[in-house]
Amino acid sequence: MVQIIKDVDELKTFLKAAGCKLVVVEFSAKWCGPCQRMYPLVHAMSLQYRNVMFANVDVDDSRELAQTYHIKAVPTFQMFKQAQKIFEFCGADAQKLEAKIRELM
Repeated sequence: MVQIIKDVDELKTFLKAAGCKLVVVEFSAKWCGPCQRMYPLVHAMSLQYRNVMFANVDVDDSRELAQTYHIKAVPTFQMFKQAQKIFEFCGADAQKLEAKIRELM
């Protein structure tokens, strides 16, 4: 399951609740074609990798959150462990995303 995150406090709470699990946050937008292509793939990964927590942030609905996390392009994926960012990349590359999840989980 992919949790929809609306604001900074909600993301902080989500990251804290994850504990030592890997968290994958996708920053996306409804108007972004590559983001829309990635969404079902990320959802499928959330079902496959049950020990990883997934979240989605719509940068248009959550501008403050996008600014706080320095999002310059969409889709951007940030990965966290113990509430600390450990990896980030931009682009709609499902293979790269899955490989990084496997490496970091």
